[in-house]
Amino acid sequence: MKKFGNVALIAVAMAMLTCVGMWGCSDWFPEDGEREFFDYFSDSQIVGFIDDSLVIVADDKEWSQETSDGYAIGGRGHQRLRVFNYRVQENGPRWTDTLDNFNEECNYVLGQLSDSVIWGGRTARYTKVWKGPVMTFWKIGGKPVVHQISVKMEGCEIGFPVESLRDWLDGLILSLGTIYSAPNMHTMLNAGGDTCQYAVLDTVAKTLTYKRLDENLKWIQKCDDVRAWGDDVICSVAGKRLLEGNILKNEKDTLLAPLAFSKGIFWGNMIELRANICSLGNQEISCLDSAFTWREPLKFYKGNDVVVNLE
Repeated sequence: MKKFGNVALIAVAMAMLTCVGMWGCSDWFPEDGEREFFDYFSDSQIVGFIDDSLVIVADDKEWSQETSDGYAIGGRGHQRLRVFNYRVQENGPRWTDTLDNFNEECNYVLGQLSDSVIWGGRTARYTKVWKGPVMTFWKIGGKPVVHQISVKMEGCEIGFPVESLRDWLDGLILSLGTIYSAPNMHTMLNAGGDTCQYAVLDTVAKTLTYKRLDENLKWIQKCDDVRAWGDDVICSVAGKRLLEGNILKNEKDTLLAPLAFSKGIFWGNMIELRANICSLGNQEISCLDSAFTWREPLKFYKGNDVVVNLE
């Protein structure tokens, strides 16, 4: 019996020596090189409108890295926000800030939440949709606030990656996604069965609760875009024909718009109507100048002339 005990001890010792040897193996292989960022920013795009004169532009830098096996990999990071006047051409931005980040670890620019807040977070691989659990809120003039979000299911079983956030009722945030069903694309609001149709984010409790629409909210299934304004639900609905869109309030009322449009897109407290950036209110929509339009990614026009170029 003693002989077998000695053999067991020797086996354990040999195993420990093997493990120690393996721990040191990493020193025998070359490490990946440093991630090197390009000198310039690229991929500039408008990500939000603060009001009827200020716009938020985001961009970032590419990085490259040589791996230990000789391959080159890359990604993006060092995300930057800039605020410009989009009514008058000025010499540079009103405000700017840059992060020291890698988008693959956390993408801080996924969309606009409110007039001066850009939201972001950890995304699904190779996409710009939120996967979690990290969610961020970057307010103009400050640094991003980071939350760890826990997910709950309420009356449904299948969630979805979050693509957009909108102000919602009771101080909560409406979270929306999209169904990709070839050849068409639909919002999750129209999902059937046990699939969740929307979610509400509580930034105080740090919870995202997936739900199905109750009887009082089923009408928003027809909305192209939807948000709350105080106690009212405001919804963009396409018409039967081109330029026959409407902005509904609480299903039955309609907000007056100064021009015909097909689809309204909410940008914080602004709304995009047929390339016009207009102010949203709970009673009406106002546009400063219907001849002033946003037709290209970073260019604004007065009639047929470019008056502001943010490239």
